[in-house]
Amino acid sequence: MSLGESPKPMPARIYKPAKSAMQSGMARTKQWLLVFEQDRPREIEALMGWTSSGDTRQQLRLWFDTKEEAIAYAERERIAYRVEEPQEVKRRTISYSDNFKFNRVGPWTH
Repeated sequence: MSLGESPKPMPARIYKPAKSAMQSGMARTKQWLLVFEQDRPREIEALMGWTSSGDTRQQLRLWFDTKEEAIAYAERERIAYRVEEPQEVKRRTISYSDNFKFNRVGPWTH
């Protein structure tokens, strides 16, 4: 890249992260996250064999309270972005007493 040339815009992804399988609560799932996508493939360093990248933007994780704040930031900084809407959580409500119903679908096993 020469001196007068501006870097090409790196696309960013704006989304609401889902809870991990290891967490029972909904912490850190109410905010929106802006992360930069990989601009070019990672390289294997010749000396040590480690995987490296000259792209430091991949390390950034920007948290926002609302989707509109994340979009406004991306537009203000002229960052190409795409928004991924969160999927609805489908919770099956079942009570402990359902295990002992007479008309249960599976047979009692123990």
